[in-house]
Amino acid sequence: MIKALRIDERLIHGQIAMVWSRELDIDGIVVANNETAENKTQQMALKMAAPSKLKVIVKTITGAANLLNDPRAANMKLLVLVRTVADAVELAKQIPHIDYVNVGNVGKSVEERRTTLTQFVMLTDSELSALKELSQLYPDTALQNLPSDKKELASGFVEKLNL
Repeated sequence: MIKALRIDERLIHGQIAMVWSRELDIDGIVVANNETAENKTQQMALKMAAPSKLKVIVKTITGAANLLNDPRAANMKLLVLVRTVADAVELAKQIPHIDYVNVGNVGKSVEERRTTLTQFVMLTDSELSALKELSQLYPDTALQNLPSDKKELASGFVEKLNL
C-alpha cells in the first residue's frame, strides 16, 4: 500500500529518514526517477541515507508503476518519492490508489522564474500546470513540508492562481 507519494527534489534526506518514515510507519521507500534509476552512485548514496531497517528501491517512473501495481506491493507500507511535479503526475496516472499525495520540497535548486507557493515550494508555469493536473487526479494533494506542519490543499493554490 502506498502510504504517501511525496515530491521532494532531494529525494531521501534527513527529514525523510527520521521524520516522514516514522510518521508513516513504512516498510520501504520507492524512489521513482528516470535519471536516478540510471545513476549507480546516486542510488548508493540514497540507500545509505535511509534507515537500515527500510528497504530502498530505485526505479524509473514506469518501473516504479509496474512495481507498485504488483499485488505483492499491497502487503507493504511504502513511501514513494519523486523529484518533480511532472514525475508525480506521470506516476499518479498509473497508480489506482495512493493514501496521500504530498508536495514537500521543490523548486529551490533551479535558477528560473518561479511562483512561490510556500517557503519550500516554488514552481515554474509548467510545474503549476502539472500541480493542477495532480490535484485533479488526487483532490487531497497537499503542500506540507513536515508531518507537524499544516496541510495546505494544492487545489487552493490552483484556485487562487486561476490555473
